[in-house]
Amino acid sequence: MQKTFELLATDRHSKARRGHLTSAHGAIDTPAFMPVGTQGSVKGVSPRELRD
Repeated sequence: MQKTFELLATDRHSKARRGHLTSAHGAIDTPAFMPVGTQGSVKGVSPRELRD
C-alpha cells in the first residue's frame, strides 16, 4: 500500500495545518502526539496515558 497524505485544512495566519496520513499500518489524523521511546522508556508519559 502506498503512503498518502491528504491536507484537510490550513491556517492563513500561521503554518498550522490539519491532515490525514494513511500507511500500510493504518491511518493517522494529524497533528498527532506520537510518543517515541528508547529501550522501553517513554519519559513524561504515564503507562495509562500511553495506552489511551
